[in-house]
Amino acid sequence: MKFDAVVFDMDGVIFDSEKKVVECWQEIAAKHNIEEIEEACSACLGLNREATKVYFFSKYGEDFPYEEYKTEMSDLFHTRYGNGKIPVKQGVREILDSLKGHGKKIALATSTREAIVVDELKAAGLYDYFDAIVCGNMVEKSKPEPDIFLMACEKLAVVPKDAFAIEDSYNGVRSASSAGIRTIMVPDLAPATEEMRELAEVILPSLYEVMEYCGL
Repeated sequence: MKFDAVVFDMDGVIFDSEKKVVECWQEIAAKHNIEEIEEACSACLGLNREATKVYFFSKYGEDFPYEEYKTEMSDLFHTRYGNGKIPVKQGVREILDSLKGHGKKIALATSTREAIVVDELKAAGLYDYFDAIVCGNMVEKSKPEPDIFLMACEKLAVVPKDAFAIEDSYNGVRSASSAGIRTIMVPDLAPATEEMRELAEVILPSLYEVMEYCGL
């Protein structure tokens, strides 16, 4: 199969982190009596910090102390999973090694902020695999807009149609698809829907099947 590059999402694709974030938010929600936090977390999958804040204000009101609670959640998350403790998803190292071995370019397109991304990738020993990294604070428009994937392709100097994107969230699939990248969905927290089946080229259960599909 001919392709020049693969652009990965991070949370839910590289790291098994989304479940951990939800667990931390559940604890903060129990402490502060925040209702329907799982629904809020699900709606914000793939969104950057600013877009997430906008959603929380729309759901809980403009007086919702988002920054305070988000800081509490982040502190709890990094206490538990900082310094390389975030589990890496199965197949990550194998697919990255295989892509390098086949001379393919590799990028990361994540809504997470750059400082966090660099720390987490370095702690896991994965940073040097990536030829380009585009983070949520580097683009004006968050997923589901295509900006972050278009920037990743630009940094790699590849045409979007000659690249694969690997995503787990609805907003991520929408973003990659609208950028014109061949999109592979590997579901994590959010199951595939009819919309996802229409937008994605294929839906696969794990990165091992992605390797087989791409001929790696």
